[in-house]
Amino acid sequence: MYTLVDYSFTEEQELFREAIREWLGKNLTLEQVRENDTKHELHKRLVKGMGDLGLLLLTLPEEDGGSDADWVTATIGAEELGYADISVASPVFYLVQASWGYVINSLASETVKEKYIRRAATGNGFIGIGVTEPGGGSDVAGFKTNLKPASNGDWVVNGEKCYISGTAEAAEVDGGYFVSGYTNREAGHRGMTAVFMPINWEGVEITKRFDNMGRMAISTGGFKMTDAKVPKEYQLGETNRGFYHTMEGFDAARVLVSASCIGAAQRALELGMEYIKEREAFGQPLAKFQGIQFDLADMVAHHEAIKTLVYKTAWMLDQKYKTGKFNSLEVSKYLSMCKYLAPHHALDTFRRVMYWLGAYGYTKECPLEMGVRGVMSYCIGAEGAANIQKIVISRETLGRDWTKLR
Repeated sequence: MYTLVDYSFTEEQELFREAIREWLGKNLTLEQVRENDTKHELHKRLVKGMGDLGLLLLTLPEEDGGSDADWVTATIGAEELGYADISVASPVFYLVQASWGYVINSLASETVKEKYIRRAATGNGFIGIGVTEPGGGSDVAGFKTNLKPASNGDWVVNGEKCYISGTAEAAEVDGGYFVSGYTNREAGHRGMTAVFMPINWEGVEITKRFDNMGRMAISTGGFKMTDAKVPKEYQLGETNRGFYHTMEGFDAARVLVSASCIGAAQRALELGMEYIKEREAFGQPLAKFQGIQFDLADMVAHHEAIKTLVYKTAWMLDQKYKTGKFNSLEVSKYLSMCKYLAPHHALDTFRRVMYWLGAYGYTKECPLEMGVRGVMSYCIGAEGAANIQKIVISRETLGRDWTKLR
């Protein structure tokens, strides 16, 4: 597939980038990122400000509290948040809602929109994704959660979810999650149905908060559902289409995850360049050593290539939804390329820049260690493990007859 596109952003997109960078420069400095990381919480003033600025759930239609933003604009938001918050904690708060919130809103009843989604757009709620289970996360079709029909047509949900972003924040503001489970296990992945599960619902219990190594300012927890009765109007989409709705959410989130990592990597490069221009050794600045220059050249070349891929993919996602120019599988391949490359590039960039900084780079006085701890989470998992991305890429390149997993 060949595409030739205009690589310039629209005037509105450029103004959006300028506005958000200016706001974040005042409201999310590296000192504030460190404070959030140390206190293990996002400052409420930051969340409210993001809501007032229209950042939260900006991809939703205006009538549902969003800004009707396209995916390129949403990607700009993710990149700028990653640039400001190299721990990538506040980007998680943003991207989960901008991506999964978009999918949830497209499937939700008016009741769910009114009670939960529109509040989240103002910063007074939270919409998340509850997919991973104790037995694994990548094998969605292997989940244990079950949805059984009640006599009145509602759903009775039993199951457990873990490593879920934002459980503490969701509980505080009476938020909820996209949850999928089996309604017909014999049908395999074609027998899964999705519901919106309020975190403070009767029958739902938050089981723990994990002590993660990074992204400290946003919680990661788990919750258990025991005979949780969910009204039929809380169902998301059609019965037995939950697997496909889950895949759509993953796809939307992957481009924003990738953009967050690109933003964080850019900040790491800039911090590193400031240092090597000032720090002297053997009578000259570090920036004059060819070894440092070649290291920088390698990182910058990879950075620009991956950043271009990310924005091309965001454009493709827009075309999928607006014009149908690309189908879901075509876009999924590119989204997996982004998710595979961007986090690893960001982690590699942080590591190499820390080498430039020597002993200082190994201290908590240096902000880069927050980035290492944060972006590593996206290398390991979060919207799909690295090997899952390889499966998708190879499957859509070779053709489905050549791969075991479909």
